[in-house]
Amino acid sequence: MSRILVVDDEPDLEALILQKFRREVRDGALSFAFARDGVEALEAIARDPGIALVLADINMPRMDGLTLLGHLQRTDDPPATVIVSAYGDMANIRTAMNRGAFDFLTKPIDLADLDATLMRTLRHVAAMRDARARRAAAERAQAALSRYFSPNLAAQLASDARSLDLASQRREITALFTDVTGFTALVETMTPQALASLVNGYFAGMTEIIFAHGGTVTKIMGDALLVLFGAPEEQPDHAARGVACALALDGYAEAFRAARAAEGIGFGPTRIGIHSGEALVGDFGGGRYFDYTAYGDTINMVARLQAANKALGTRICASAAVAERVPRFQGRPAGDLLLRGRTEALRAFEPLSPDRFALPSTTAYGVAFAKLAARDPVALPAFAVLVGAAEADPLASFHLRRLLNGGSGAQVEIG
Repeated sequence: MSRILVVDDEPDLEALILQKFRREVRDGALSFAFARDGVEALEAIARDPGIALVLADINMPRMDGLTLLGHLQRTDDPPATVIVSAYGDMANIRTAMNRGAFDFLTKPIDLADLDATLMRTLRHVAAMRDARARRAAAERAQAALSRYFSPNLAAQLASDARSLDLASQRREITALFTDVTGFTALVETMTPQALASLVNGYFAGMTEIIFAHGGTVTKIMGDALLVLFGAPEEQPDHAARGVACALALDGYAEAFRAARAAEGIGFGPTRIGIHSGEALVGDFGGGRYFDYTAYGDTINMVARLQAANKALGTRICASAAVAERVPRFQGRPAGDLLLRGRTEALRAFEPLSPDRFALPSTTAYGVAFAKLAARDPVALPAFAVLVGAAEADPLASFHLRRLLNGGSGAQVEIG
């Protein structure tokens, strides 16, 4: 039912309108209320905020129609207003339209014109309310989706103008997995309030970087993050995005760790794994809970690459599948990893920043690793020189220890 308030001091108008619209009133499509001036109109609207349309005369005692219109337009959700004035009073009608009136009628009122104007205005009101409802629903959806997706993608997903297919499908993606070293032990030493502040601050910075690179956060598991590139939106450069994001996350996490250390909090390093391949991605929430995530060997592998950092002494470990997909990839080989549950070794790399990649020590490491892979005995002194000459290089130290303990070749068994 549409509620209409008629504001006019003419005594015969109420009976005329009720007679004209008796069928709509009887059928429950329309309901009318009446006021003799703007003061009564404001009181009526205060009592009945569901009034959708106000039909108001301009010339009335106590408060005229233009003043009433001004009051209505200052409210949060003003009803649509149709102004009624004498045929020759075009100056006031223009003023009313400039102040926000939806339409106008001239006196003497033509009943057919009144009918058409009221119906047109009510259609406008219905369209506006529907648009507001859809916008509110989109805003709620965007707020929920923003927990997973970058703001731009969340807006696209929430909008009627564009929808992405979130049904499960096989996609080639790049997955990134992060984990904080020693987090469980840290939890046991902190109060819940201090821990919440610490974790929220850490994740706020991490997710901001992920979203800036177009990543999708699919899981937050304690201190760990699972991030996808290439889903749900197609990203041909998903591997390059993943590597750039990993380097940015590493920089942020190290700065965060240093800042916490200055406060006396032993926040551990963040270890990151990256792997590219096929995965089953989609919304697996079962209809009642939104859970956009991924399954498959690619996801298992990225978690194991993250864990491999502990043995290698690195903070970022990327598979060859990632390096092959990144034009002019900048990094150094970490080893041919024989991961738990795998029968074939996987070549892994440590992605490097441009400045670090350009260092002479990086070139020297590449030469030493090539000798290691060829089982050249010269590999041992080559790594010894690296460890002795460079600042702390955990990866070079890892390979030197292997060689000193009788190991050879680039294959590394990771438990």
